[in-house]
Amino acid sequence: MATVIRWTRFSVLILLIFSCKSKKPISDSAVMENMSAKAVIRTHYQNHINFKTLSGRMKIAYFDGQSTKGVTVSLRMEKDKAIWISAPLGIVKAYITPNRVSFYNKLENEYFDGDFSYLSNMLGTELDFNKVQNLLLGQALFDLRDTKYEVSQTESEYILKPKRQIDLFKTSYMIEPQNFMMSAQQLSQPAKKRVLDITYKNYQKVNNRILPNEILITAIDGNGKNTIDIDYRSVEFNRDLNFPYKIPKGFKKIALKADAL
Repeated sequence: MATVIRWTRFSVLILLIFSCKSKKPISDSAVMENMSAKAVIRTHYQNHINFKTLSGRMKIAYFDGQSTKGVTVSLRMEKDKAIWISAPLGIVKAYITPNRVSFYNKLENEYFDGDFSYLSNMLGTELDFNKVQNLLLGQALFDLRDTKYEVSQTESEYILKPKRQIDLFKTSYMIEPQNFMMSAQQLSQPAKKRVLDITYKNYQKVNNRILPNEILITAIDGNGKNTIDIDYRSVEFNRDLNFPYKIPKGFKKIALKADAL
């Protein structure tokens, strides 16, 4: 039961955090050139998009191995400052800033309000606002410039792996050659049988900016597996936005103890 509760809450956070899409998918065709790892990484960062705000709607489908649930939510983002997500009628809302992770669920009359430690413990690596934001935008979760990488390539992507992998924690990055955005990222803890796999199925161009179009997230913990498919329905940039968020009175705070993780 503790495992079920843990993954239910983790899935709510994932549902409220990971996203990205628009209207014109970009073709996967591109000429693969022989490039060094440094050149691939440099081009990836040169292609980061610039914007002040992002807003839109996305459809999220969640499968826990037994049943599938789907919902369309509203997304608002102010770059480097805030991520806000709301389900229809405000039944579930999330508000994430560099110092805070908060969400509430009116169906369960409960809320969480704290820092990134819960997500960090759950995923087995230290997370912060920038890492979450990078994931949303199809960019590397960790700063690739901080580690030396080896590069190999297939017919459709560059593959980056650290020259020195840590036994307890392994990472790999697949980068598509057209826009040098992520095609997949994988974080794993073999000893704990944990894997977080994020696949960007395709990309789109919105107002001359490149964004993920559809994202598939697979989270494995031992024998448990959750899959989340995120599909953007509309995206706009640089509108004036507000971020209404207030935890309802009388809700029970979710207690996240280290031994329950």
